[in-house]
Amino acid sequence: MVSDAAATKAPIAKIADKVSGVFVPAVITIAVITTIVWLLCGKDLGFALARGISVLVISCPCALGLATPVAIMVGNGVGAKNGIMFKTAVSLEQTGKMQIVALDKTGTITEGEPKVTDIITGDGILQNELLTIAYGLERKSEHPLAKAVVNYVEESGDKNSFAEEVTGFKAVAGNGLKGMLDTNVVAGGNLKFISEYCNVSDDLRNKADDLSSEGKTPLFFARDNELMGIIAVADTIKKDSPHAIKELQNMGIRVVMITGDNERSAKAIGKLAGVDEVIAGVLPEGKEKEIARLKEQGSVIMVGDGINDAPALTRADIGIAIGAGTDVAIDAADIVLMKSSLMDVPAAIKLSKAALRNIHENLFWAFIYNVIGIPLAIGLFIPFGITLNPMFGAAAMSLSSFCVVSNALRLNFAKIYSKEK
Repeated sequence: MVSDAAATKAPIAKIADKVSGVFVPAVITIAVITTIVWLLCGKDLGFALARGISVLVISCPCALGLATPVAIMVGNGVGAKNGIMFKTAVSLEQTGKMQIVALDKTGTITEGEPKVTDIITGDGILQNELLTIAYGLERKSEHPLAKAVVNYVEESGDKNSFAEEVTGFKAVAGNGLKGMLDTNVVAGGNLKFISEYCNVSDDLRNKADDLSSEGKTPLFFARDNELMGIIAVADTIKKDSPHAIKELQNMGIRVVMITGDNERSAKAIGKLAGVDEVIAGVLPEGKEKEIARLKEQGSVIMVGDGINDAPALTRADIGIAIGAGTDVAIDAADIVLMKSSLMDVPAAIKLSKAALRNIHENLFWAFIYNVIGIPLAIGLFIPFGITLNPMFGAAAMSLSSFCVVSNALRLNFAKIYSKEK
């Protein structure tokens, strides 16, 4: 991945390519004109040729050609050493220009390993009845919340008593699960989804709201037309997530959290994480639409880890995949964070800015070198007693390339993490 990225061209490199395309024939023309003018001025052929050759030697466009690719190569190397994998030179250049960072919640801001915190049964329902239905449905799902329920039952040490097979299983993306348990229709999911199967009492609605306010996600379960109860699941925020979000904000970047959780639960997590905006209740296909809407307000980075994040990662200007995520998310992203830490997001932005600044410095020195060197080679300073031997011109040309490469290597010392990393 690093090798491929180093072989691609950054948009800014096209500027150097265009300049070089004009620069080379222009320098050849200047060298010829210089030789002819000195001959017309009465100088001998040796002196006139020395001036023309000096122009050719000192104005070699090597420094211009090296300015961008060397910085890109070093920047990619620095990123790789820190577990930040840029797939292309374009992503390395553009990341530092982003204005909005959209973050998925589960597995990105949070640990992605939710745990069961509360079990509330419906009127006259035994806890074992609720857990039997929940375990039967959730063990067929791959969602992190489903795994929390499955782990809770299996860790109780008596999973066999709940191991009844659910048939006709179907997952309704972003809403819930349904199937048949014996001759009964069973379902589990959010309040809106479960309301299609049974009535939810005001008392249980209020309890669910209280759980959501605490940052927990209430999962409702029903059998036929009867509400069986609620299982609340909570996911803890990664220790470094609030600090990473604060760093992004300090860089003038707006941070948005996008999640399928209900609004109360999402806002509770968003408040703890310190994001600027929370977009809740978003279905998997809705994430891409939200990114498209955010792009109307500025350039957007999307950070995610799941299958349902892949379209949004592709839609964003820059997609960043958490390394512990799914293969499809990693494939869809422009940058992969191998350590699965949000601290690597501001680090990637800082590295991009440092690399772009370094490229600008390289181009400046390459241009300023030619602006000073060519008039000197032509002989414009001879009236002041300053002349240029072609051999010194060759040495100066080599020195310019050396300076550009040395400046690019300074990226190895770039501080992309704060002290509180």
